[in-house]
This record gives sequence, structure tokens and C-alpha cells, in this order.
Amino acid sequence: MKSPVSLLLAGTLATIGTSAIAADQAPAYTPLRPTSQCLRPDRINEWYVVDSRTVIARTGPDHYLVKLQAICPHLGIEQSLRFRPNPSNKAAGMGALCGEAGETVTSRDQPPCGVQSVAKIDKAQFEQLSTTAIKHGNPP
Repeated sequence: MKSPVSLLLAGTLATIGTSAIAADQAPAYTPLRPTSQCLRPDRINEWYVVDSRTVIARTGPDHYLVKLQAICPHLGIEQSLRFRPNPSNKAAGMGALCGEAGETVTSRDQPPCGVQSVAKIDKAQFEQLSTTAIKHGNPP
């Protein structure tokens, strides 16, 4: 028969392990702030799919790095890429991507890919990442 102390210790360890696993699976969002600094899809001049989890975009003088939650192998098919704000930002008329829950990037033959984060980068970083991109395009 096990002692109450060993049962308590085993239960505590199981709870800690379950919490750590849940924390690894849940995406942590740190939205870009202030919202005036967020990526506005209607202002994108060019975009690049760097790899299946990374997209970069330029809006005039501003450059953005968009990290996705999962692998999205079909992004940029036929030079098509759409950036979708979350429903609350869309309803508020903002339409920007800040790295919040519910934001997606999609293209033809690719289900929506959840956005993990959006960050501003400098022109040099943008140019360096664009040289290794697998796909690119310019919105109409």
C-alpha cells in the first residue's frame, strides 16, 4: 500500500506534467502594439513566402515578418496570398493583422493558416529574407 505522501507527490507531478504539455500546445500571442503599427492587408505592396511557416510583407516603407502556427505547404500558389484579420478587428473596421488569435493567411488550395505572430522588421532583414523566399507576389 502506498503512503499518502507518495500519492500526493505522484498527483502533483502528474498535474505539473499535464500543465506543461498544455502550455506547449497552446499558442502564446503577443500582439503588435500600438495597433497603428500592425500589418494592413489593403496596403501590401509585395509579399514573400520564405518557408512553409514564414511570410514577409511590405507596406510602403514598413516591413513585416509573419510567423504561422503550423506548416502551410501550399501558400503562394499562383502568386495568391490573402491576409485575413480576426473577426473582431474586421467588425471594428480596422482590418489589420497584429498577431492576435483568429488571424489567418491563405491562398488557393491551402486551408487558412493561423497566424502565430506579426513583427516589424527593418529593410535589410526584409531584403535578406526575400532572397531565400520560395514564392512571391504583388497584390493587384
